[in-house]
Amino acid sequence: MSNLSKIDVVILAGGFGTRLQPRVRGKPKVLAEVRGHPFLEYLLSQLNNANFKKVILCTGYLSNQVEKAFGGKYKNLHLIYSPEQIPLGTAGSLKNALPLLNSETVLVMNGDSFCEADFKKFWQFHLSKNSKVSLVLSPVSDTSRFGKVKLGIDDSIIGFQEKKAGSGGGFVNAGIYFINKTFISEIPVGKEISLEKDVFPNWIGKGFYGFRSNNNFIDIGTPESYARAQQFFAKFKL
Repeated sequence: MSNLSKIDVVILAGGFGTRLQPRVRGKPKVLAEVRGHPFLEYLLSQLNNANFKKVILCTGYLSNQVEKAFGGKYKNLHLIYSPEQIPLGTAGSLKNALPLLNSETVLVMNGDSFCEADFKKFWQFHLSKNSKVSLVLSPVSDTSRFGKVKLGIDDSIIGFQEKKAGSGGGFVNAGIYFINKTFISEIPVGKEISLEKDVFPNWIGKGFYGFRSNNNFIDIGTPESYARAQQFFAKFKL
């Protein structure tokens, strides 16, 4: 399958945004405004430009606000909602959306980060490695906020270094993944579980690869990074 339009997309949009609440009080994190637009709109615009067609939004905190803001369509994207009734974490909410997924491979994106990734090149990489799970990796000068991804010589992921001060530069998880649907089906159901902390380490050695991207990356997880997003998106036209 070479046509991105046939691949289902899942956006993990259930975050509470604890550190952002003083700035976005009363809103879910994905609706935090950046240059007059909800942050989620930048992700949807990026997907629309890449010719994806179907997006499942895994919502949680104040999920009704997300559905009210975007409804069932954004440009050429068909939007479907998968609200969680209890906090399920990033992996749990992805598993909760499994009945809505039709494609064999699914593009999964974090709803609070943005990377200017080339989805076609990422997909070609995924196919060339015969990968089961692929992560977009982005270089940053300070990995202490994110943790560092360790790669083997064949771009296989061999480990994750926990967040720690003074860890220097390196590649970090940019929050964009191609995941084989059979791997999603193996995630435990109905419990709070994290992709990054609980699931990814167990996939090492099972066809798990990292796609090194040199494109710009930003997240809005802290007041400081949220403030930087205003300038980051200055060149983007929605």
